[in-house]
Amino acid sequence: MPLALPASFSPAAISRIALVNAIVNGLIVVTGGAVRLTASGLGCPDWPQCTAGSLAVTAELGWHGQIEYRNRQLTLVLVVVALATVIAVWRSSRRDLRRWALVSALGIPAQALLGGVTVLTGLNPWTVAAHFLVSMVLVGVATTLWLRSREPGVGQPLLRRPFMLLVAGIAAVTAVVLVVGTVVTGSGPHSGDPKAGRTGFDPELVSQLHADVVFLLVGLTVALLVALAATDSPDRVRHAARDLLIVQLAQGVVGYVQFFTGLPIALVLAHMLGAVLITAFTARLVWSVRGPASENSVDIALVPAVARR
Repeated sequence: MPLALPASFSPAAISRIALVNAIVNGLIVVTGGAVRLTASGLGCPDWPQCTAGSLAVTAELGWHGQIEYRNRQLTLVLVVVALATVIAVWRSSRRDLRRWALVSALGIPAQALLGGVTVLTGLNPWTVAAHFLVSMVLVGVATTLWLRSREPGVGQPLLRRPFMLLVAGIAAVTAVVLVVGTVVTGSGPHSGDPKAGRTGFDPELVSQLHADVVFLLVGLTVALLVALAATDSPDRVRHAARDLLIVQLAQGVVGYVQFFTGLPIALVLAHMLGAVLITAFTARLVWSVRGPASENSVDIALVPAVARR
């Protein structure tokens, strides 16, 4: 008997599906990190098959093959969740969410193709970096989709232009931090496979550059928090900036400890999780600077009444 889909999905159902989509997008980054950190990046040496002539992992590939194959299987889960998100959004009145759902879904095959290129090029550090960065974009998109699904629509900016520019600057510097972080990873010891190449850059030098950009990011976030407190800005923005700063500081601590302890696998994996959280919380900050459509419509409705007084 064919599965009957509801004629429309409630806002609560859309929000729940979008949350699952955001979680799975973050989870696959962490499991991908586990693949690299266990040197299982070429556990399945072919793509789209695991080996020539076999879609599934074979016994001779050992546990490295099992780890890589399970990560590929998680992609199928992500596809199902992404399609469910698109269907739920399309069967609702939330037209403003459609492009976010589409980008989230279409990013998966693009990411899969890039993952195939990564395997077929023997884990070239630049394709590995691109693979990770596309994942970060999808985490940001999925987070924004979930946050927007919890409100009836997008209203007007809640902050003055200088504050909006500062928030945009924080988002831009976050992107730079992630890019430089991939260069650090591509220059370090955890290549994903003993035969994989490295960027050739001095790991200590690029690590210092990464730390410098992180200091800039934290400074901008502190400046935003101080400015928001001084101007009595909306709670949603202040809370988003505060929480982002907490995640940034925690990520910084993990980064420094892993560097000075020889990059142990557990801490590197925690640092990758931190990158996912920073991306998600930065997306939340960008989302927070615009109020819900309902608030905006109420404000507009009150203007004539106030003017007549």
